[in-house]
Amino acid sequence: MERRLAAVLIADVVGYGRLSQVDEEGTRLRFQADLREIVEPSIAEHSGRLVKTMGDGLLVEFHSVVDAMRCAVDVQKLKAKHNAEIPADRRLDFRIGINLGDLIVEGDDIHGDGVNLADRMQSLAEPGGIAISGPAYDQVKSKLDVGFVSLGEQRVKSIAEPVRVYRVVFGPLAANRAANARRYPGRWRIAAIAVAILFIPAVAALWWQPWVLLETPSLTQRFAYPLPDKPSVAVLPFINVSGDVEHDHLAEGLTDDLITELSKVSGLFVIARHSVFAVRDDGGKIQDVAAELGVHYVLEGTLQRAGSRLRINVKLIDALTGLSLWAERYDREYADLFAVQDDVIGKIIAALAIRLSEGERTQLAQIPTENLEAYDYYMRAEQAGLTYGDVVTYREALSYYQKAIDLDPNFADAHAGIARIAVDVWRNDYNILWSAAVARKIAYDAAGQALKIDANNARAHTVLALLQLVDGRQTEALTSANRAVQAQPSDAEANGNLALVLAHIGNHDQAISEIEKALRFDPSPSPGFQLLAGIVFYIVGDEDRAISLMEAARDALPKAEAAREFLTAAYIDDGDKTRSLQEKTKLLELFPESNLNYYGYLYDYWRKDDLNKHLSRLQKAGIPDWPFGFQGKEDDQVTGEQLRDLISDKTWAGKHRNGTQFVQFFDKAGNTAYRSTNTNITGTVEIQGDWLCEKFPGYFLDRMVCGSVYRNHAAEEPGATYVHVTPQALKFFSIGR
Repeated sequence: MERRLAAVLIADVVGYGRLSQVDEEGTRLRFQADLREIVEPSIAEHSGRLVKTMGDGLLVEFHSVVDAMRCAVDVQKLKAKHNAEIPADRRLDFRIGINLGDLIVEGDDIHGDGVNLADRMQSLAEPGGIAISGPAYDQVKSKLDVGFVSLGEQRVKSIAEPVRVYRVVFGPLAANRAANARRYPGRWRIAAIAVAILFIPAVAALWWQPWVLLETPSLTQRFAYPLPDKPSVAVLPFINVSGDVEHDHLAEGLTDDLITELSKVSGLFVIARHSVFAVRDDGGKIQDVAAELGVHYVLEGTLQRAGSRLRINVKLIDALTGLSLWAERYDREYADLFAVQDDVIGKIIAALAIRLSEGERTQLAQIPTENLEAYDYYMRAEQAGLTYGDVVTYREALSYYQKAIDLDPNFADAHAGIARIAVDVWRNDYNILWSAAVARKIAYDAAGQALKIDANNARAHTVLALLQLVDGRQTEALTSANRAVQAQPSDAEANGNLALVLAHIGNHDQAISEIEKALRFDPSPSPGFQLLAGIVFYIVGDEDRAISLMEAARDALPKAEAAREFLTAAYIDDGDKTRSLQEKTKLLELFPESNLNYYGYLYDYWRKDDLNKHLSRLQKAGIPDWPFGFQGKEDDQVTGEQLRDLISDKTWAGKHRNGTQFVQFFDKAGNTAYRSTNTNITGTVEIQGDWLCEKFPGYFLDRMVCGSVYRNHAAEEPGATYVHVTPQALKFFSIGR
């Protein structure tokens, strides 16, 4: 193995990922122009060798540290002159690091600690600046017309011993003055000591609460929200710079995992996934993004995959000062992805001086799966999950989750992902994907399996809470919802669902507190989450905020039944009959079977007062008692023994109001079997007074649903003898033979 001593220069573009978000092709062209017109000529002039470019960075080898320094100084001076003519938001600034060290040579490539240390120097340089290691400084300290400022000994990743670090100053007199100030303590030092005494309280505050650094009104007055009383972080979507959209899910998956893991730390305030993805395309500066989301710190990064190699650049920025608190570049095997994530999380926690509990340490130490192929499928499922809401995306996400489970049956997050989809299918009645009965069972089973593997899986606890709430098991639902929040304190979904449970059990004050917290974690929520929050505010009696959120959800999801239903009720209660009528008309146009009896069954787990209030508002707005506005005449109702005779060893044949043909058989023991083109189910039936009541396990939330039978006089179905009306359907039928 060949080795040699050489000077290494590494340069990297500051904020390349952010600039690429604004103008990907233009940024790349400007980088290539800088390389062609400034960097490569300077390398050639100073006898260097461009080893390779690395996305937005480059690696250069020199025989002499003096040559490397001269090249770096020329590049930065030329870039400064060039940047003076370019708007600040489009400039490409380089950071340059230089080291003198022993290299491993493999063909045209070089690597080893000598290269790693140069990279560490680059991360310590200022934008437009140069940082060099102690060995490099020893070679050039008196040979060039530049100055140096010592940063002392620094511990850097992958290097066992502390390393001396120096920043290069292009005005040597400034550096000399700094050195003289340290060398000759005099009268200035007495004044400095007095100032230091005045600053002791501030320093103490900074030691214990570093997130309050420079939090002045001039910097925070444009923030959309007050900064939290703990360190607040937004993890911006990592940029895939591989040039291959096939790897987009890796960048988004890394973003998601960092958000999820940081959300488990009680000492942090972390912005939710949807909100950071919502600002992805805004192209604003870091300070603008931080102001919009209301956070002190922003994490940004890029990801590049080439075969089995993975290159990740990541930086933690103090948005109040614009300074980088920590930056790192990882050039690792893809198999080391979890190690990179752990390192990034550890560095963030260390930089912000967060104290972890023992439980948090244990949680953060766990990896989701040891099977990277399974993890890849999981990330694809999560990417599809960005557009949850229709059968196609549900199916796509489910297929990826299932492939992940096939590869690793103990992948808790994948089981929880299936549970989340299943509970949505169950609640939204997407029968084309699963029957309600199947969806409900899958949701319970998948959530239970996830918790069997990982008892602290927040998503699984949240799903379980929703199932238990609708099943009328409110105490258990509250326990599950609280466990979800305890497992992931900064998770907006967990907090939002806890608020929903609290609203339904009548704890309105705490429900408001939790939903406000959830919306602070997710200041740009998805339409589905806006609807959930709107329903919480509606239940607790805050119609203004309820209407605002539900209007936003309706505009984004114009075919969402719940948005139309709750706005119909909220507007009528607010005295706005015109808009209530508009919403009711649209609701009945989209869902003509909507009716009060249906909603009464659907929400039977609500507190009685809340349910009666909601139904009375809907009635006042004009929602009919039965589907399609059916109103049977009392004289036509089949009652008593005549009704009993209709279901004793009889077969009904007919069709629904929507045109679906059906056949239903009743035996003498109270059992029934129903069959249509898409459905084949069995259940039980009984007479309650003059009501005909049916229950099909797994359907309509496992409720016993009651309706009436009338003799048919409808002109639209003159061949049918009877009409059977239930909260779910209007059926015309005759007795078969």
